[in-house]
Amino acid sequence: MERPRTVVFDLGEVLVSSGAVIPRLAAELGTTVDEFLPAYWSGRVAYDLGATAEEYWTGVLAALGRAPEPGLLARLTAIDSTKWSTLPQVSADLLAHLQAQGVRLGVLSNAPGPLAAAVRAAPWSAGIPHLVFSAEVALVKPDPGIYAHADSVYGTEPGDVVFFDDRVENVEAARAHGWDAHVWAGAGPALAALDR
Repeated sequence: MERPRTVVFDLGEVLVSSGAVIPRLAAELGTTVDEFLPAYWSGRVAYDLGATAEEYWTGVLAALGRAPEPGLLARLTAIDSTKWSTLPQVSADLLAHLQAQGVRLGVLSNAPGPLAAAVRAAPWSAGIPHLVFSAEVALVKPDPGIYAHADSVYGTEPGDVVFFDDRVENVEAARAHGWDAHVWAGAGPALAALDR
């Protein structure tokens, strides 16, 4: 009997666009998106690997010449986690469509601890039993170890997984692991790939 496929999605720039997140954070700090982006991404890998929110946001603020006020750190953490864990309708519809067809779903995301907690608390994730976040396993894509770890969580063999990610290097690493991996191009192309 053929094993069922597990369809796995990245979070950022796949299920959720940064367009819903970055401008809101920049506005909170009274800065432009162009000024904010380098500060936001410079320490993000360490945050995704498990650094604390205080460590991460203190670094972001320092890069922008700002002091790390406790209330501001908490607000930035909350905005970041809430915005990245809120699905747009197109993604909610995609997941609902696949769930209605009985497709087994998973998430694999480079994500810090507060975001992982926000996704687990979000109503939409209740129908996705297998969520793997980098901060919880101290591995980030495209490290080969994270794909092997995800298989252990999903209970899959590499050939069982179809994966969508926005970054070519993550897709290539997933393919090297044996997953059927695709560069994200939107919900329509994803459904077409799954139909094939």
